[in-house]
Amino acid sequence: MDRKSILVADDEESIRLMLRANLEQEGYRVTEASNGKEAVRAVGASWFDAVLLDVRMPDMGGIEALRTIHADHPTMPVVMMTAYGSIPQAVECLKMGASDYLTKPLDVQELLIKLNRVLEVDRLQKNNKLQKERLGEIFDLSHIIGKSAQFLKVLETVQLVAPTDSTVLILGETGTGKEIIANLIHEGSPRAKAPFVKVNCAALTETLLESELFGHEKGSFTGALQRREGRFQKAHRGTVFLDEIGDMSPAIQAKVLRVLQEGEFEPVGSSHTLKVDVRVIAATNRDLQQETEEGKFRQDLFYRLNVVPVEIPPLRERKEDIPLLANYFLEKYSQKNGKKEVTAFEQKAMDLLLQHHWPGNVRELENAVERAVIMCRSGMISPQDLPQVLQKPGDGETPGPETVLQDDASLKEMEKQWILQTLEKTGGNRTRAAEILGITRRTLQMKLSEYGIAASRRGRIPTRTKE
Repeated sequence: MDRKSILVADDEESIRLMLRANLEQEGYRVTEASNGKEAVRAVGASWFDAVLLDVRMPDMGGIEALRTIHADHPTMPVVMMTAYGSIPQAVECLKMGASDYLTKPLDVQELLIKLNRVLEVDRLQKNNKLQKERLGEIFDLSHIIGKSAQFLKVLETVQLVAPTDSTVLILGETGTGKEIIANLIHEGSPRAKAPFVKVNCAALTETLLESELFGHEKGSFTGALQRREGRFQKAHRGTVFLDEIGDMSPAIQAKVLRVLQEGEFEPVGSSHTLKVDVRVIAATNRDLQQETEEGKFRQDLFYRLNVVPVEIPPLRERKEDIPLLANYFLEKYSQKNGKKEVTAFEQKAMDLLLQHHWPGNVRELENAVERAVIMCRSGMISPQDLPQVLQKPGDGETPGPETVLQDDASLKEMEKQWILQTLEKTGGNRTRAAEILGITRRTLQMKLSEYGIAASRRGRIPTRTKE
């Protein structure tokens, strides 16, 4: 077993001896330093898995030693040790890159718990970095932002499935980046040089969607003034991306299933069968498993689509990616809007981004940063530049399921209450409510009809119909 190497830097010999005894008992290798200069020299001579560094020491204090160590070894984990009354100093060290801090008198159990956690985080970060570097050799990841374990797991699945010809079902809330992942799979496949054709199934009526997918003959329906080639034909030897496939009607589902099983279909108004060779990638923000069980989605089509599921986590579950994404969008929109002087976020502004629930996920974050760049009057984005909903944490946030779900409430009731509360917050504005909920306006209309939620005569304030 590889023994972790720990540097203990403290000017009190008794503390060093106590730490050495306890750490060696746990299997660590320990090196001692009596001040900051000795600690810096020790780090320069050999690598340590972690450093325990006292804040107050002669010759060179812990803060200066931390700054010097991280100048040459920015990823080396450092845990600060400080007297209880110097906690503000310890917090300042965290901002400078320290991994954690301990207060004196030291609690050995707390020390071991924090040290184990710091070493585990360091291990995960190194593994994630190596994984992303390996993925970068296969895919163009210049536009893929994220370092969280959840997101890198998605990329690992993409790496495995892309070279195959399997059907992929991408699951995730609206705004999480399902289309980007679909495109990444296509780019890493043998079909990469062939077309990548996208269809938003929620944006079209049943008749128009059927025509878009399969094409139509001239005069096959009102408005069909000429023959038209469908998306499946255009994607021959390439990939078709069916976004929001959960909004597809049963009749269209049957025709898509036939394409998946037989590779053939008839255009609308035609008796001539066409053959195509396409790979299908589908995406949805719905629970298709549940909808299949309820008879709302074809079971056979679900199993054909769900060969390799890829679930993208919502932004609120990978908050360590928020600063990376925010700074990426900051650079993008400062360049796009001719505001190159806007280069950073004030800490309070970044704190607000980290506190927000992000019901609209990455898309909502992108819109918030673009707005902030436009409103910014200096070189740094302040809290006042952010959208109003972010400036008062909790006040403007869309209620999540945890705020509306009672002990005996069903998922349907939870969804209904969520929609009602969102409509109330937007004054009945359905377009804005759909944006906040992360669904299309058409999907919202269907939900309103399903739950018997009607609009007032002014068409804006929601009212409940009698049940």
